[in-house]
Amino acid sequence: MNMTVMKFGGTSVADPEKIQSAAGRVIAEKKRGKAVVVVVSAPGEMTDELLTLSSRIAKNASPREKDQLITTGEIVGVSLFAIACLEGGSPAVSLSAAQAGIEATGPYGNADISRLRPQRILRELEDGKIVVVAGFQGMNAAKDVVSLGRGGSDLTATVLAAKLKASSCMIFSDVRGIYTADPRMVAKARVLKTISLLDMIELSRCGSQVMQLRSLEVAKKYRVPIHLRSAFHTDEGTLIDPYLKEEEKSPVTALAFEKKDSEALISAVGPFAHLKPEIKTGIISELKKKKIKIISIRRGFRRLSVSVHRMDGEAALNAVHKACRP
Repeated sequence: MNMTVMKFGGTSVADPEKIQSAAGRVIAEKKRGKAVVVVVSAPGEMTDELLTLSSRIAKNASPREKDQLITTGEIVGVSLFAIACLEGGSPAVSLSAAQAGIEATGPYGNADISRLRPQRILRELEDGKIVVVAGFQGMNAAKDVVSLGRGGSDLTATVLAAKLKASSCMIFSDVRGIYTADPRMVAKARVLKTISLLDMIELSRCGSQVMQLRSLEVAKKYRVPIHLRSAFHTDEGTLIDPYLKEEEKSPVTALAFEKKDSEALISAVGPFAHLKPEIKTGIISELKKKKIKIISIRRGFRRLSVSVHRMDGEAALNAVHKACRP
């Protein structure tokens, strides 16, 4: 079975028009001869709205009941998405994590997928349907629904792609791909056509929130290529490639940015970022030109991280981007 997994985040399905647009992309994929499994998040800000509603009743609600509550957002999302597919002329069925056979272990609020029993998914695909699966959730041994933590729908999609042996895994969001730095702060940041999975994992560890770290670790284990694309544009986006051959001519791939207490941390990530002395020299030189005080410089696997005062964070990010030329 030639299968594609397509995941749509909350901003991609925030209103009926966006749901219909996303459903149109899925239907087009099916018309190209693919069996399609879609992973859908809660629409828009629904998860945060549900948490706010809970906090108005109890400041410290039971973790179990919070999971019972917030995972209803994904049920709303998959139901509306299946309705949109049906309205667009394609057979479709929505499934909760329990119906899809997604089993999980671990604490409420941050569980991990432990097993997939895909019989229902495969049966619905064989019947010619688009299968729309609720992301962000699993079912534990007590038959309770548990959430998979921030970015949990990424984990759902990656596990499904790995276990179902899908030919492609596409993650649709409100960004055009992986940038060399946060484009909201660095005007000269550009979208990467490809990035190695190892670099993507390191960016995530250094504070990038484009994809959940656990989902990337699953992709590494099962060698799942992930195609990150915009839900609102036809751009090709970025291929996160577990097989990408790394070239010494590009020591730095991209920058991660993270604020911690009174400091800002900028990490230059790439296959040789931690090995090339000229990378460190160039960063120090550019920061001195901008009169930005360096608190510390640390080297790690595939990264060189510089810490500056929080108020200098954005200026430092631009200076490091200029120095590294990713």
